[in-house]
Amino acid sequence: MSNTRHSHIPAVSGAALLVTLGIIFGDIGTSPLYVIKAIIGTTVINRDLVLGGVSCIFWTLTLLSTIKYVILVLRADNRGEGGIFALYTLVKKTKIYWLIVPAMIGGSALIADGILTPAISVSSAVEGLQSINGNIETLPIVIVIITALFAIQQFGTGFIGKFFGPMMLVWFAMLGILGFAAVSVEPEILKALNPYYAYHLLVIYPKGFWILGAVFLCTTGAEGMYSDMGHCGKTNIRITWSMMKVTLVLNYFGQGAWLLQHQGVTLDSLGDANPFFSIMPRWFLLPGIIISTVATIVASQALITGSFTIINEAIRLNFWPKVRIVHPTEYPGQMYIPSVNWLLFVSCIGVVFYFKESANMTAAYGLTINLNMLMTTILLAFYMRLKRYNILLIVFFFIFYSIIESSFLVANLSKFIHGGWVSLFIGALLVTVMWTWFQARKIRNRYLEFVKLDKYIPELIELSRDTSVPKYATHLVYLTSADDPRDIEAAVVQSILENHPKRADIYWLVHVDVVNEPYRMEYKVNILAPEDVIRIDFRLGFRIAPRINLMFEKVVQDLLASNEVDVTSRYESMGKLNKIGDFSFVVLEKFLSYENELPFYEKIIMDSYFLLKNWSLSDERAFGLDMDNVTLEKVPLIISPVKEVPLKRIN
Repeated sequence: MSNTRHSHIPAVSGAALLVTLGIIFGDIGTSPLYVIKAIIGTTVINRDLVLGGVSCIFWTLTLLSTIKYVILVLRADNRGEGGIFALYTLVKKTKIYWLIVPAMIGGSALIADGILTPAISVSSAVEGLQSINGNIETLPIVIVIITALFAIQQFGTGFIGKFFGPMMLVWFAMLGILGFAAVSVEPEILKALNPYYAYHLLVIYPKGFWILGAVFLCTTGAEGMYSDMGHCGKTNIRITWSMMKVTLVLNYFGQGAWLLQHQGVTLDSLGDANPFFSIMPRWFLLPGIIISTVATIVASQALITGSFTIINEAIRLNFWPKVRIVHPTEYPGQMYIPSVNWLLFVSCIGVVFYFKESANMTAAYGLTINLNMLMTTILLAFYMRLKRYNILLIVFFFIFYSIIESSFLVANLSKFIHGGWVSLFIGALLVTVMWTWFQARKIRNRYLEFVKLDKYIPELIELSRDTSVPKYATHLVYLTSADDPRDIEAAVVQSILENHPKRADIYWLVHVDVVNEPYRMEYKVNILAPEDVIRIDFRLGFRIAPRINLMFEKVVQDLLASNEVDVTSRYESMGKLNKIGDFSFVVLEKFLSYENELPFYEKIIMDSYFLLKNWSLSDERAFGLDMDNVTLEKVPLIISPVKEVPLKRIN
């Protein structure tokens, strides 16, 4: 575990802590809007339920959010970056193949969370208007806010982001002040600090264990601390959390204090009251609702941009089809993925229309992020083993948190028929896409034919000098998936030398290797035949978009500056004028040949893969190649050729 601070991570300062507040704590910080209300539900308010519920919240925030994530999980950084895919790239070194499964489940769960969080948090805040006037229809307002939120993504959020920190500072200050005021009126709620009340609720109170499903909602944003670690740094997160947890706990205890004053009745009988808004003075209701709504927008924004980051990492890890990625501003690391944005939007609106009220959404919310936490526990145990932690500590960590998170999962599964199936369905769809894409590439690569390049270099040199063959381009560039510089796909050799030979002055081979670091940008040049065959290997981090056109141009400029290559046109008339020769890229696109007899499972995978490929970005666009200098060649993919054709000749 290195303590080296990476250049893209801000040092500890007041400004950095404020930014951390705006980026990291939106999800977990807006949980007080709905957690206590979800715990009470339609049950008659009583002392055991209130003290036990608030005690469960306090110890859940302590054991999961603080000890597991802030103290332990944040140690597992990949050169400053966090998140389940960053953790997976670290444990990949163990060569344990099945660890890809928890990585995919965890990543899919986080994206599903990005769908459900805007729906439940914005709905919870806007429904506060019913505390002022019970006849207000909140659903249209929620739809308008969510629509506007997703619509502005394409313009970037750098300018708006400057207000996230101050806005969340106001929000957490409001939480603390309101909570403290309520606790001072009913200090008995402080007994909830005693873990006995949590034990009593879960073990002795009738059906108390199942309340864990609602309690879990208080910690759903804990994974966000880890996922967004690269933006703020672990030290800033730890310092900020130590302060923000106090205001969160005060607000939960304040809501509990209000409930202790209303024992013997249900929330329905109190006008379907939400304890969060009930602890506000009447004169502060409207400002409080406005602040709450803005805070939920900030929380939703963080999750949407987090989903973009997750998908970008999934693409680099070959877990997701290539899709268009836009960088709308110069803000470092900011990206916009149109297809993901509108997928999230449609899904989020669907969730709002299906459940209509935030109280109904709590049944769907929490289940997927619970799965994510379990997957993080599994991967972190392997990371701790990789880092040679004491084996007893690893076993204790794994058993202790597996029991806690499995208990939450069992309680959450009880909500399956009441809406939990929605989040599981969304997560399952995402896992299916990831698994299909990854497996199809494995199947395809298994049958990819490579040949030794040395054998064909003399032929390439000879073709380059054969003036009887019309010149195809001055510089001909092929993308190759061969990891070894001595190898090349047979399809590339066939494209150049067979059928219609492609004569060029210099043949360039470009290979892109995605490494287990987030922001590495390196390249290596192999001059295989001076002035005839050159190979370039790009080593790019899993958070770097492969803009090959720009990167290749940079490499050529470097080679020119060091006099390693001459790119002057070899056409006599152009050469006299020192004109640079033309560069033409050739991309080989594979299609599934009819000459295949695949096993049932592989056929399903490959058919699904090519269906997804039709909806994904083409290879030339995915690699950032200019369309005016790219030639696309279709190559049949023959994985399992037909063994025998039962064709008979007749007279």
